[in-house]
Amino acid sequence: MIQVEGLIKDYGPRRAIDDLTFHAEKGEILGFLGPNGAGKTTTMRILTGFMPPTEGTARVAGFDIIGESIEVRRRVGYVPERISLYEDMQVFEYLKYMADLRHLPEAEERVLDTIEQVRMVERAESYISSLSKGMRQRIGLAQALLHQPEVLILDEPTIGLDPAQIIEVRNLIREMGKDRTVLLSTHILSEAQQVCDRVLIINKGRIVAEDTPEHLGARLSGAQHIQIEIGGDAEGLETLVEAIPGVDRIRKLDDGRFEFQAAPGGDLRPQVARAVVEGGYDLLEMKTSGLSLEEIFLKLTRDTDDDWEADDDA
Repeated sequence: MIQVEGLIKDYGPRRAIDDLTFHAEKGEILGFLGPNGAGKTTTMRILTGFMPPTEGTARVAGFDIIGESIEVRRRVGYVPERISLYEDMQVFEYLKYMADLRHLPEAEERVLDTIEQVRMVERAESYISSLSKGMRQRIGLAQALLHQPEVLILDEPTIGLDPAQIIEVRNLIREMGKDRTVLLSTHILSEAQQVCDRVLIINKGRIVAEDTPEHLGARLSGAQHIQIEIGGDAEGLETLVEAIPGVDRIRKLDDGRFEFQAAPGGDLRPQVARAVVEGGYDLLEMKTSGLSLEEIFLKLTRDTDDDWEADDDA
Protein backbone atom coordinates (compact mmCIF):
# COMPACT_ATOMS: atom_id res chain seq x y z
CA MET A 1 0.00 0.00 0.00
CA ILE A 2 3.04 2.28 0.38
CA GLN A 3 5.97 1.89 -2.01
CA VAL A 4 8.89 4.34 -1.71
CA GLU A 5 11.91 4.20 -4.03
CA GLY A 6 14.97 6.44 -3.76
CA LEU A 7 13.13 9.36 -2.18
CA ILE A 8 15.20 12.55 -1.77
CA LYS A 9 14.19 15.97 -0.44
CA ASP A 10 16.50 18.98 -0.43
CA TYR A 11 15.85 22.29 1.30
CA GLY A 12 18.36 24.45 -0.52
CA PRO A 13 21.81 23.08 0.33
CA ARG A 14 20.46 20.87 3.14
CA ARG A 15 19.33 17.32 2.36
CA ALA A 16 16.46 16.36 4.66
CA ILE A 17 15.89 12.81 3.34
CA ASP A 18 18.44 10.88 1.36
CA ASP A 19 17.59 7.92 -0.88
CA LEU A 20 14.79 6.43 1.23
CA THR A 21 13.43 3.10 0.03
CA PHE A 22 10.82 1.13 1.99
CA HIS A 23 7.36 -0.38 1.75
CA ALA A 24 4.34 -1.06 3.95
CA GLU A 25 1.53 -3.53 3.27
CA LYS A 26 -2.19 -3.57 4.05
CA GLY A 27 -2.84 -4.61 7.64
CA GLU A 28 0.66 -3.56 8.69
CA ILE A 29 1.63 -0.88 11.20
CA LEU A 30 5.05 0.40 10.16
CA GLY A 31 6.98 2.37 12.75
CA PHE A 32 9.09 5.27 11.53
CA LEU A 33 11.55 5.73 14.37
CA GLY A 34 14.20 8.40 14.70
CA PRO A 35 15.41 11.43 16.64
CA ASN A 36 13.93 14.88 16.08
CA GLY A 37 15.11 16.25 12.76
CA ALA A 38 15.77 12.82 11.24
CA GLY A 39 13.42 13.38 8.29
CA LYS A 40 10.28 11.61 9.50
CA THR A 41 7.87 14.54 9.11
CA THR A 42 9.31 15.53 5.73
CA THR A 43 8.74 12.00 4.43
CA MET A 44 5.16 11.99 5.71
CA ARG A 45 4.40 15.37 4.15
CA ILE A 46 5.63 14.08 0.79
CA LEU A 47 3.54 10.91 1.06
CA THR A 48 0.40 12.91 1.89
CA GLY A 49 0.85 15.38 -0.97
CA PHE A 50 1.80 18.41 1.10
CA MET A 51 5.08 18.81 -0.80
CA PRO A 52 6.88 17.18 -3.75
CA PRO A 53 10.14 15.25 -3.44
CA THR A 54 13.32 16.50 -5.07
CA GLU A 55 13.97 13.06 -6.55
CA GLY A 56 12.59 9.57 -6.30
CA THR A 57 9.14 8.02 -6.56
CA ALA A 58 6.43 6.88 -4.19
CA ARG A 59 3.06 5.20 -4.60
CA VAL A 60 0.35 5.23 -1.96
CA ALA A 61 -2.62 2.87 -2.29
CA GLY A 62 -1.39 2.17 -5.82
CA PHE A 63 -1.29 5.81 -6.96
CA ASP A 64 1.70 8.00 -7.76
CA ILE A 65 2.13 10.85 -5.27
CA ILE A 66 2.94 13.37 -8.02
CA GLY A 67 0.98 12.37 -11.10
CA GLU A 68 -2.06 11.13 -9.16
CA SER A 69 -1.88 13.25 -6.02
CA ILE A 70 -5.65 13.84 -5.83
CA GLU A 71 -6.29 10.10 -5.80
CA VAL A 72 -3.64 9.69 -3.11
CA ARG A 73 -5.29 12.31 -0.90
CA ARG A 74 -8.65 10.58 -1.25
CA ARG A 75 -7.15 7.40 0.17
CA VAL A 76 -4.95 8.80 2.94
CA GLY A 77 -5.87 9.89 6.44
CA TYR A 78 -3.24 12.17 7.97
CA VAL A 79 -2.75 13.23 11.58
CA PRO A 80 0.06 15.82 11.82
CA GLU A 81 2.10 16.36 14.94
CA ARG A 82 0.27 19.62 15.63
CA ILE A 83 -3.46 19.24 15.08
CA SER A 84 -5.37 22.42 14.19
CA LEU A 85 -8.95 22.35 15.45
CA TYR A 86 -11.77 24.91 15.59
CA GLU A 87 -12.07 25.23 19.35
CA ASP A 88 -15.39 27.12 19.31
CA MET A 89 -17.11 24.15 17.63
CA GLN A 90 -18.57 21.05 19.22
CA VAL A 91 -17.02 17.68 18.44
CA PHE A 92 -19.92 16.46 16.27
CA GLU A 93 -20.25 19.85 14.60
CA TYR A 94 -16.55 19.96 13.70
CA LEU A 95 -16.47 16.41 12.30
CA LYS A 96 -19.68 17.02 10.33
CA TYR A 97 -18.05 20.12 8.86
CA MET A 98 -14.97 18.09 7.86
CA ALA A 99 -17.18 15.38 6.33
CA ASP A 100 -19.06 17.99 4.29
CA LEU A 101 -15.78 19.44 3.02
CA ARG A 102 -14.97 15.98 1.66
CA HIS A 103 -18.48 15.66 0.17
CA LEU A 104 -18.95 12.34 1.95
CA PRO A 105 -22.23 10.52 1.33
CA GLU A 106 -24.39 10.00 4.41
CA ALA A 107 -22.08 12.37 6.26
CA GLU A 108 -24.01 12.46 9.52
CA GLU A 109 -24.09 8.68 9.83
CA ARG A 110 -20.37 8.51 8.98
CA VAL A 111 -19.59 11.05 11.70
CA LEU A 112 -21.57 9.15 14.31
CA ASP A 113 -19.83 5.88 13.41
CA THR A 114 -16.41 7.53 13.60
CA ILE A 115 -17.15 9.16 16.96
CA GLU A 116 -18.06 5.73 18.28
CA GLN A 117 -14.91 4.24 16.77
CA VAL A 118 -12.67 6.71 18.66
CA ARG A 119 -14.80 6.32 21.81
CA MET A 120 -16.04 9.88 22.12
CA VAL A 121 -19.79 9.30 22.12
CA GLU A 122 -20.18 10.92 25.53
CA ARG A 123 -18.25 14.01 24.39
CA ALA A 124 -19.93 14.48 21.01
CA GLU A 125 -21.69 17.65 22.14
CA SER A 126 -18.69 19.04 24.05
CA TYR A 127 -16.90 22.14 22.81
CA ILE A 128 -13.41 21.35 21.62
CA SER A 129 -11.99 24.15 23.79
CA SER A 130 -13.08 22.23 26.90
CA LEU A 131 -11.32 18.98 25.97
CA SER A 132 -7.99 17.62 27.17
CA LYS A 133 -5.10 17.11 24.76
CA GLY A 134 -5.78 13.39 24.73
CA MET A 135 -9.39 13.99 23.65
CA ARG A 136 -8.25 16.44 20.99
CA GLN A 137 -5.87 13.80 19.68
CA ARG A 138 -8.85 11.49 19.29
CA ILE A 139 -10.64 14.17 17.28
CA GLY A 140 -7.59 14.35 15.03
CA LEU A 141 -7.77 10.59 14.53
CA ALA A 142 -11.52 10.84 13.89
CA GLN A 143 -11.16 13.44 11.12
CA ALA A 144 -8.47 11.28 9.51
CA LEU A 145 -10.83 8.27 9.57
CA LEU A 146 -14.01 9.94 8.32
CA HIS A 147 -13.49 8.99 4.67
CA GLN A 148 -12.41 5.45 5.60
CA PRO A 149 -8.90 5.76 4.15
CA GLU A 150 -6.85 2.81 2.98
CA VAL A 151 -3.69 4.37 4.41
CA LEU A 152 -3.31 6.18 7.74
CA ILE A 153 -0.26 8.36 8.38
CA LEU A 154 0.33 9.47 11.97
CA ASP A 155 3.07 11.91 12.97
CA GLU A 156 3.98 11.57 16.67
CA PRO A 157 0.37 10.77 17.69
CA THR A 158 1.08 10.41 21.43
CA ILE A 159 3.42 13.35 21.98
CA GLY A 160 2.48 15.39 25.04
CA LEU A 161 -0.08 12.90 26.36
CA ASP A 162 -0.14 11.48 29.87
CA PRO A 163 0.44 7.73 30.39
CA ALA A 164 -3.26 6.83 30.47
CA GLN A 165 -3.97 8.80 27.30
CA ILE A 166 -0.99 7.20 25.56
CA ILE A 167 -2.36 3.73 26.27
CA GLU A 168 -5.78 4.70 24.92
CA VAL A 169 -4.35 6.16 21.70
CA ARG A 170 -2.08 3.14 21.19
CA ASN A 171 -5.07 0.82 21.52
CA LEU A 172 -6.95 2.85 18.92
CA ILE A 173 -4.01 2.68 16.53
CA ARG A 174 -3.82 -1.12 16.88
CA GLU A 175 -7.50 -1.38 16.00
CA MET A 176 -7.11 0.94 13.01
CA GLY A 177 -4.19 -1.09 11.69
CA LYS A 178 -6.17 -4.31 11.36
CA ASP A 179 -7.63 -3.49 7.95
CA ARG A 180 -5.45 -0.67 6.58
CA THR A 181 -1.84 0.41 6.24
CA VAL A 182 -0.55 2.60 9.07
CA LEU A 183 2.68 4.59 8.97
CA LEU A 184 3.47 5.81 12.48
CA SER A 185 6.35 8.15 13.30
CA THR A 186 7.78 8.41 16.79
CA HIS A 187 11.04 9.00 18.62
CA ILE A 188 9.89 6.81 21.54
CA LEU A 189 11.46 3.36 21.31
CA SER A 190 8.98 1.59 23.59
CA GLU A 191 6.04 2.93 21.59
CA ALA A 192 7.41 1.57 18.34
CA GLN A 193 7.94 -1.85 19.90
CA GLN A 194 4.49 -2.03 21.49
CA VAL A 195 2.42 -0.83 18.54
CA CYS A 196 4.24 -1.63 15.30
CA ASP A 197 4.55 -4.79 13.23
CA ARG A 198 7.81 -3.58 11.72
CA VAL A 199 10.18 -0.73 12.52
CA LEU A 200 12.44 1.49 10.42
CA ILE A 201 15.07 3.55 12.22
CA ILE A 202 15.96 6.73 10.34
CA ASN A 203 18.76 9.18 11.05
CA LYS A 204 19.82 12.23 9.06
CA GLY A 205 17.48 11.26 6.27
CA ARG A 206 18.74 7.70 5.87
CA ILE A 207 17.38 4.35 7.06
CA VAL A 208 19.98 2.82 9.39
CA ALA A 209 18.06 -0.26 10.58
CA GLU A 210 14.93 -2.23 9.70
CA ASP A 211 13.42 -5.16 11.57
CA THR A 212 10.35 -6.57 13.30
CA PRO A 213 9.78 -5.39 16.88
CA GLU A 214 10.58 -8.86 18.19
CA HIS A 215 13.94 -9.06 16.46
CA LEU A 216 14.69 -5.41 17.07
CA GLY A 217 13.79 -5.78 20.73
CA ALA A 218 16.09 -8.77 21.07
CA ARG A 219 18.88 -6.95 19.31
CA LEU A 220 18.42 -3.78 21.29
CA SER A 221 17.59 -4.92 24.78
CA GLY A 222 18.38 -8.59 25.15
CA ALA A 223 21.83 -8.98 23.66
CA GLN A 224 24.89 -8.78 25.88
CA HIS A 225 28.37 -7.62 25.12
CA ILE A 226 30.92 -9.74 26.97
CA GLN A 227 34.57 -8.84 27.29
CA ILE A 228 37.32 -11.29 28.16
CA GLU A 229 41.02 -10.71 28.79
CA ILE A 230 43.56 -13.40 27.99
CA GLY A 231 47.13 -13.68 29.28
CA GLY A 232 49.86 -14.67 26.87
CA ASP A 233 49.33 -15.95 23.34
CA ALA A 234 45.68 -15.71 22.20
CA GLU A 235 46.09 -17.17 18.73
CA GLY A 236 43.03 -19.18 17.69
CA LEU A 237 40.83 -17.80 20.49
CA GLU A 238 38.39 -16.07 18.15
CA THR A 239 37.68 -19.31 16.26
CA LEU A 240 37.22 -21.18 19.53
CA VAL A 241 34.71 -18.72 21.01
CA GLU A 242 32.77 -18.24 17.76
CA ALA A 243 32.07 -22.00 17.76
CA ILE A 244 30.06 -21.68 21.00
CA PRO A 245 26.26 -21.68 20.25
CA GLY A 246 24.76 -18.27 21.00
CA VAL A 247 27.88 -16.25 20.24
CA ASP A 248 27.03 -13.93 17.37
CA ARG A 249 30.42 -12.42 16.65
CA ILE A 250 33.72 -11.65 18.29
CA ARG A 251 36.36 -9.04 17.71
CA LYS A 252 39.79 -8.28 19.13
CA LEU A 253 40.21 -5.06 21.09
CA ASP A 254 43.78 -4.64 22.38
CA ASP A 255 46.37 -6.27 24.70
CA GLY A 256 44.69 -9.67 24.89
CA ARG A 257 41.16 -8.29 25.24
CA PHE A 258 38.26 -9.55 23.15
CA GLU A 259 34.59 -8.61 22.96
CA PHE A 260 31.74 -10.71 21.65
CA GLN A 261 27.96 -10.34 21.44
CA ALA A 262 25.84 -13.05 23.03
CA ALA A 263 22.32 -13.74 21.79
CA PRO A 264 19.54 -12.99 24.31
CA GLY A 265 17.91 -15.66 26.40
CA GLY A 266 20.75 -17.09 28.46
CA ASP A 267 24.07 -16.49 30.20
CA LEU A 268 26.97 -17.76 28.11
CA ARG A 269 29.72 -16.87 30.55
CA PRO A 270 30.12 -20.40 32.03
CA GLN A 271 30.42 -22.00 28.58
CA VAL A 272 32.86 -19.35 27.39
CA ALA A 273 35.02 -19.59 30.51
CA ARG A 274 35.10 -23.39 30.32
CA ALA A 275 35.98 -23.38 26.61
CA VAL A 276 38.73 -20.80 27.09
CA VAL A 277 40.37 -22.63 30.02
CA GLU A 278 40.04 -26.08 28.42
CA GLY A 279 41.53 -24.59 25.27
CA GLY A 280 44.71 -23.86 27.18
CA TYR A 281 44.31 -20.09 27.47
CA ASP A 282 44.85 -18.04 30.63
CA LEU A 283 41.53 -16.31 31.43
CA LEU A 284 42.37 -13.17 33.41
CA GLU A 285 39.02 -11.34 33.35
CA MET A 286 35.45 -11.59 32.10
CA LYS A 287 32.79 -8.87 32.31
CA THR A 288 29.44 -8.13 30.71
CA SER A 289 27.81 -4.92 29.58
CA GLY A 290 24.18 -5.11 28.49
CA LEU A 291 23.12 -2.25 26.23
CA SER A 292 19.90 -0.40 26.95
CA LEU A 293 17.41 0.56 24.25
CA GLU A 294 18.53 4.14 24.50
CA GLU A 295 22.22 3.27 24.15
CA ILE A 296 21.67 1.14 21.06
CA PHE A 297 19.37 3.77 19.57
CA LEU A 298 22.13 6.35 20.02
CA LYS A 299 24.64 3.93 18.53
CA LEU A 300 22.47 3.48 15.44
CA THR A 301 21.78 7.19 15.04
CA ARG A 302 25.22 8.70 15.41
CA ASP A 303 28.03 9.06 12.95
CA THR A 304 30.54 6.28 13.56
CA ASP A 305 32.56 3.72 11.65
CA ASP A 306 32.23 1.24 14.50
CA ASP A 307 32.01 -2.37 13.34
CA TRP A 308 29.03 -3.17 15.56
CA GLU A 309 26.96 -0.52 13.86
CA ALA A 310 27.99 -1.71 10.44
CA ASP A 311 26.86 -5.22 11.30
CA ASP A 312 23.51 -4.06 12.74
CA ASP A 313 22.47 -1.86 9.79
CA ALA A 314 20.62 -4.67 8.06
